[in-house]
Amino acid sequence: MASASRPSAAPHQPLPERLRPKTLGEVVGQQQLLGEGMPLRIAFESGRPHSCILWGPPGTGKTTIARLMADAFDAQFIAISAVLGGVKEIREAVERATIARDGLEQRGTIVFVDEVHRFNKSQQDAFLPHVESGLFTFIGATTENPSFEVNSALLSRAAVYVLQPLGEAELRQIVARAQAIDAVPAIEDKALDRLIAYADGDARRLLNTLETLAVAAQQEKLARIDDAWLVRVLGERMRRYDKGGDQFYDSISALHKSVRGSDPDAALYWLVRMLDGGAEPRYMARRLVRMASEDIGLADPRALRLALDAAEVYERLGSPEGELALAECVVYLAVAPKSNAVYTAYNQARAFVKQDGTRPVPMHLRNAPTKLMKSLDYGKNYRYAHDEEDGFAAGERYFPDGMDEPQFYRPVPRGLELKIGEKLAALREKNRQQRG
Repeated sequence: MASASRPSAAPHQPLPERLRPKTLGEVVGQQQLLGEGMPLRIAFESGRPHSCILWGPPGTGKTTIARLMADAFDAQFIAISAVLGGVKEIREAVERATIARDGLEQRGTIVFVDEVHRFNKSQQDAFLPHVESGLFTFIGATTENPSFEVNSALLSRAAVYVLQPLGEAELRQIVARAQAIDAVPAIEDKALDRLIAYADGDARRLLNTLETLAVAAQQEKLARIDDAWLVRVLGERMRRYDKGGDQFYDSISALHKSVRGSDPDAALYWLVRMLDGGAEPRYMARRLVRMASEDIGLADPRALRLALDAAEVYERLGSPEGELALAECVVYLAVAPKSNAVYTAYNQARAFVKQDGTRPVPMHLRNAPTKLMKSLDYGKNYRYAHDEEDGFAAGERYFPDGMDEPQFYRPVPRGLELKIGEKLAALREKNRQQRG
């Protein structure tokens, strides 16, 4: 007699899936969107799904919100990865949505596209007719600014919701939930602080790390995780990485000051120190863009473009190849001529506007697209600079009436700003002569 076959064990479900919220009330964070009276909560409660773009860093709940939306509206959920998928997957989604719409249950469909910014223009355009016809509701998830990475036609048909990195208290709440289902042993305070800092607002990173620790602790029959054991298990990277701690911010400060001080070797040293210590390369790329704007500005406008290009190269290549572009950028920024004139001018203008009243726009600077506006003297006596000698309307005023002209922007005598300063001086002299 043949023995009965034993039922196969249920496949292991990763911790992020085990803790994935089943209701809106279980979602941790994003209360600026999901709290009472907030935009996405209202959308859920309306009973009518709408296409949207969820923009935020990794591990902030984009996929979870999309799945909850499908559950809330009893819709078929189709997920497409823009990294792995293409037009074939889009066509299959259209077929499945058509079958669901025309079948006995007549269900709606939500098509969720993860990392939608990785689809090219033609791939994004493939969604348009089906979004317009209402065949399915489109939800795109992106870590990149949709204004630059999503086609304007698709963007105009979708609401954009901005998700924020999870805060320390929210990450601790997730750890507590994992411990409540006995998925993770007790963790001492110092070790927990290190874990929260390492997660850096990313719930997925936190949960994956917790699962790694839980497996290791079970193998060693460990009932409590302390900091020394945590560092030993996760290795050198965890020990040196201290996001949110003094060492991290001191290192960023040293990098920034080395660039500002035009020392390429020191700047390169601090960049590599931080990357080697586990700093997120995308974060480093953002800091380099900031340095190009704040410390170089118009003394060398190419610096900002180079910083943006370095960030894009890293996105395309990843580590370790993409980090070379960051190194190239940091060296260029260090040797470029320095100016904080635009940075200073911007801050002065902000401070001025904040304390000043809302002055009316002068009549000659107002737009006059209608006959009524023209009859009210909108745009009257405006001098079109291109028709003036040297393309400059000498003596013309562009500030509100009765307002003294502040001089926010003062170019430094370095790099391109040397020539900008000379030009502005010449133009101001023309204004002075014209106004008498």
